[in-house]
Amino acid sequence: MNIRAGKFLLILLTCSISTIAQTNNNHSPAPVFPIPTKEQLVWHEMETNAFVHFTTNTFTGLEWGYGDEKESIFNPTALDAGQWAKTLKETGFKTMILTTKHHDGFCLWPSKYTEHSIKNSPYKNGKGDLVKEAADASKKYGLKFGVYLSPWDRNHPEYGRPAYLEYYRNQIKELFTNYGPVFEMWFDGANGGDGYYGGAREARKINAKSYYDWPNTLDIVSKIQPGVIFFSDAGPGVRWVGNERGLAGETNWNTISTDTLHAGKSGISDILNTGSINGNKWIPAEVDVSIRPGWFYHAKEDDKVKTPQQLFDIYLSSVGRGSTLLLNIPPDQRGLFHEKDIESLRGYKKLLDIEFADNLAKQAHVKTNSFRVNSPKYAGANLTDANKETYWATNDGQLSGSFEVDLGKMATVKYILLQEYIKLGQRVKSFTVDVWSNGKWAEVAAATTIGYKRIVKINPVQASKIRVTILDSKACPLISNVEVY
Repeated sequence: MNIRAGKFLLILLTCSISTIAQTNNNHSPAPVFPIPTKEQLVWHEMETNAFVHFTTNTFTGLEWGYGDEKESIFNPTALDAGQWAKTLKETGFKTMILTTKHHDGFCLWPSKYTEHSIKNSPYKNGKGDLVKEAADASKKYGLKFGVYLSPWDRNHPEYGRPAYLEYYRNQIKELFTNYGPVFEMWFDGANGGDGYYGGAREARKINAKSYYDWPNTLDIVSKIQPGVIFFSDAGPGVRWVGNERGLAGETNWNTISTDTLHAGKSGISDILNTGSINGNKWIPAEVDVSIRPGWFYHAKEDDKVKTPQQLFDIYLSSVGRGSTLLLNIPPDQRGLFHEKDIESLRGYKKLLDIEFADNLAKQAHVKTNSFRVNSPKYAGANLTDANKETYWATNDGQLSGSFEVDLGKMATVKYILLQEYIKLGQRVKSFTVDVWSNGKWAEVAAATTIGYKRIVKINPVQASKIRVTILDSKACPLISNVEVY
């Protein structure tokens, strides 16, 4: 072969490879919008975060302080934010969100915009800064840090008037300038009512939809720390799940339309719980629940701490339904997580470790009824390869499909864990699970959505194979992971 002919052949070969690559790229599934941002993807992967409610209420026995509490009542005797963070890290939590200011208006940092703060308490002779202590402890133990800053303030004399919005924004600037990085900002729908209000002692109402001017208020945060996840009844980062019992919807879409939603609006808990199949924004549900009946520590509730089994069940009804769990653990009057709370957390972590110790489907052989363009890039092997970036997919227009996971032996099966490739949107509307037992297939579960993660709990059964059938989907299903326990 001469040099000219060799060059021509090389050009042809290069063009062929390029054409094949282009063809394969054209076979990639198109996204089903809306899709999560990179920050929301990180949030999904956290799975379990912790809330820390601590303020004057801890010392008064209240849940909602009136706003007239003396600063001197805040006097923890052995406070150790490191104990909080260490406990959370050891029991599997990824983020600590601190109530920097609750409805009573008392600030856990020495805010220069109010005297109703930790700087006028006996704690560390007025030199304490609990927001800094919590942020530093989170960093030390490898946790992300978040802040709750109540929009409602029953102490401030200007609440309900334009001047309060300036005050609230100044506090935002203090927190996000001086304590960072902050992963999540949390604010709820408790807005307006009776309060101290600088001595007025009256009820004040606000228009929750417009008073805080949320788009511009949150823009202040984003300009200081881009990428912060915002929680409220309707997002815009993550939404409330609609209850405080630890229950995400059996059907749980990460998508929702927010044009008619706002923090504090009544009658929206159902839609927040299930999301909307045709929602125009990706705003997944966060499941907030307390380890105790109340959100703040009260000694009378020491015998009412949720048991490890109750916490595990909450994990299944939150993380196991495609949401992220936000569990509140309130410090006691010493400023420490109480021994009973810690005991329950450790028992819960032990249960998690036991129940999900041995993935029977790890690297298991998978048979599918079909896969996209017959390309190994979309084959069943991607379901058990422990790589979150690979997935099984069907052809465009094929909204159903099934796969069988061969466990290689008879084993007791209690949980089937499924994950969609949500980078390209949430798709699955319904599915069933069958097990191969006693020489035949038997249906053991039927459910609706999957999303980031779905854990299907079944009555324990001896089986050698698992079959999952996607019955319906918004577009071709993309399943990235299956685990069996």
